[in-house]
Amino acid sequence: MSFIRISRFVFLVLLIAGSVNLVQAQGFLRASGTKIVNDNGDVLLRGMGLGGWLVPEGYMMGTSAFANSPSQIRSKIEAVAGKENRIKFYKEFEKNFFTRADMDTLKQWGFNSVRLPFHYANLTPPDSPGVWLEPGFAVFDSVIAWGKANQMYVILDMHCAPGAQNGEPISDSDGQARLWQESRHRDRTVAIWRKIAERYKDEPWVGGYDLINEPAWDLGSGNKPLRDLYIRLTDTIRVVDKNHILFIEGNWFATDFSGLQPKWDDNMVYSFHRYWADNSSAAIQYLLTLRNTEKVPLWCGESGENSNTWFTNMIRTFEFAQIGWSWWTIKKIESVVGLWNVKQDPGFATLIKYWSGTGSKPSESNALVSLMNQAANYKLANCRVQRDVLNAMFTQIRTPKLSPFVPHSLPGRVYVADFDFGYQNQAYFDSDYQNINGAGGGTWNAGWVYRNDGVDIEACKDALAHTNGFNVGWTANSEWMKYSVNVEKSGTYDILIRHASQGTGGSVSLYSESTALVTGQTLASSGGWQIWKTTTVPGIHLTAGPQVLKFLINTGGANLNYLEFVLKTADSVGETEQPVKFGLEAPFPNPFNPSAQISFTLDKAGPAELTVYSVLGQKIRVLASGSYPAGRQTVSFDGSDLASGTYLIRLKSGSGVQTRSVQLVK
Repeated sequence: MSFIRISRFVFLVLLIAGSVNLVQAQGFLRASGTKIVNDNGDVLLRGMGLGGWLVPEGYMMGTSAFANSPSQIRSKIEAVAGKENRIKFYKEFEKNFFTRADMDTLKQWGFNSVRLPFHYANLTPPDSPGVWLEPGFAVFDSVIAWGKANQMYVILDMHCAPGAQNGEPISDSDGQARLWQESRHRDRTVAIWRKIAERYKDEPWVGGYDLINEPAWDLGSGNKPLRDLYIRLTDTIRVVDKNHILFIEGNWFATDFSGLQPKWDDNMVYSFHRYWADNSSAAIQYLLTLRNTEKVPLWCGESGENSNTWFTNMIRTFEFAQIGWSWWTIKKIESVVGLWNVKQDPGFATLIKYWSGTGSKPSESNALVSLMNQAANYKLANCRVQRDVLNAMFTQIRTPKLSPFVPHSLPGRVYVADFDFGYQNQAYFDSDYQNINGAGGGTWNAGWVYRNDGVDIEACKDALAHTNGFNVGWTANSEWMKYSVNVEKSGTYDILIRHASQGTGGSVSLYSESTALVTGQTLASSGGWQIWKTTTVPGIHLTAGPQVLKFLINTGGANLNYLEFVLKTADSVGETEQPVKFGLEAPFPNPFNPSAQISFTLDKAGPAELTVYSVLGQKIRVLASGSYPAGRQTVSFDGSDLASGTYLIRLKSGSGVQTRSVQLVK
């Protein structure tokens, strides 16, 4: 069999495994009994909400202390930079925030849909009913075109309705929900959806219309005003558009569906939101009962804003119940909870200090520079992928197998914050690992940096040569982390533990699989949380080969930076050495931009070749070729000159052939 055929076979395996999703979706989404389907059959929506783009919110931009709603943020920017500069900023911000490259990347990662929140003012001036803004519709057109190119559905979500559908900043409200108080706002809502339906009635890659995001107002026990408006919207839309699903959200932030049954349309879906709550099947039983009673599909239009373990368990619950989902949200400044972490520009940080009353007012020109720099940071290439979040959403729901966050080879240093990918009680155990107690009901990561797992991580101020930038802190009794490592040489090692503490430092233990390496090692006080010292545990024997280390905090009280394994005496050849196994390791990082490290191990000396191919089997380049000694080798794959996409890395030697996939995201 030729390698091209092998590569295509590998690619098909990846498709089945969910690493790459090129399922050919066709036709309009529609409700069929309790399921969402298209012409090819059942469709389980896996989506990402584009929150923060057309409807910026304070908590996404770091301005919530003084500006929460879109209007408040816009006013703050205009007051410091002027109207003209405010317009320049928003033009650049909206251009960079979400692009074709972002959509391409979501597709490569496994998403098949996006939910596009919009402000009604994107489409029509607030003070000019009947006047339509073509630039706003052009944004919709672009996203739909990108979705079509990727065979991804775009669900249009009226996130801010005329007059506001709740009293919260998310609807750009002034504290009132005038949509329910003044009929003119309801009239305008109907007119806007009529216009949208006229424009997109024949577009199959529009997945549907999410009519009103998170209504939340006292509408009576039966929610009659909400039902009446939904029926009116349905009747108006169906005059021109009988194709698209209508997503119906319940009252009180899409949780209360009383009065919204029986169903009034054969192509509607009940859309609920799920935050900060129990993520078990029992907790959503009332929704499952609603679905089965009304024969109407369910869709979770928003969920997220929690820990990785919560994400994994919530998505498992949804998919077990055959409920599609759309996660919230895609990009935020200096946040580990979304898919992409947007760096805060120093000038923008200065603006925040001014707005919060702790800094001086900059000039308009300086404010513009800061704003434009921040807008540039929203570009895909300038964002940091939260690999742990992506892993929790797609990998961990399918396999309990640990995988390394970064490669660890011993002798060498293992940074404590670089524990394996995985969930609570699998890759780590932490006392507080999720929030199921409601809004503001708890935190799972006291440091809010680097990773979104339950392990508490903070910025590390150890000397530059002694840190990867982060340490584990707020340690408590019986917490632990696991690390997949490869011991290259059997022998006797010294283990150096880098730690800091204000008072008593606690104690730790270290295990390799079930074998105790270090037991109850006391960590003395260093005199401060960022005053670092090293405790050395000598004479620990390690056997060569891959293994999983478990670092146990017997007694909390220390910040932990790294474990360093120093080989003091190697075993005699053949004494306890394990056979070196042939293999190609997972590329790191993955996804990458612009370079990734590719490591492979040869079980015997001889010729080997490491080659990059496209998913169609086309040879891209040779990374390594020649005769190599037995053992581990590492080479770099520089993709600066390549397009974003999935590539296959193939290792061939006399011992066999192995292939791995890697994603380049620009």
